[in-house]
Amino acid sequence: MTKELKIIEALGRHEDDASIDVLEDLGTNSSREDVREETAKALIRKNNEKALRIVIANKGKGVNDLSTKVAITTVNSLLALDDKEELLKIIDDTINDNSEEEVKNTARSIRALINLSN
Repeated sequence: MTKELKIIEALGRHEDDASIDVLEDLGTNSSREDVREETAKALIRKNNEKALRIVIANKGKGVNDLSTKVAITTVNSLLALDDKEELLKIIDDTINDNSEEEVKNTARSIRALINLSN
């Protein structure tokens, strides 16, 4: 495991909002696919509104990443959450309020996958 991935893992364990900001600023904007993938998983493990909103509602990040590998890993991590209450709220907010049609469509697809997996 590289130094960058160890840092992402450690930030994922922190409880404070500052760790989410660092993960968003550095991890989701990395040129390295593996860093973006691990960052998405770390944000999802936090399972709070701020972290989940980053991977759901932002164009080019998380489920909307241009890398298929990052996007699919993010979707799989979301589906694996035990408590999906906050996730479903953010998906609904994204579908209703996001200005990017592509992001809305991705949120709809995740909603459908969650419904099928229950």
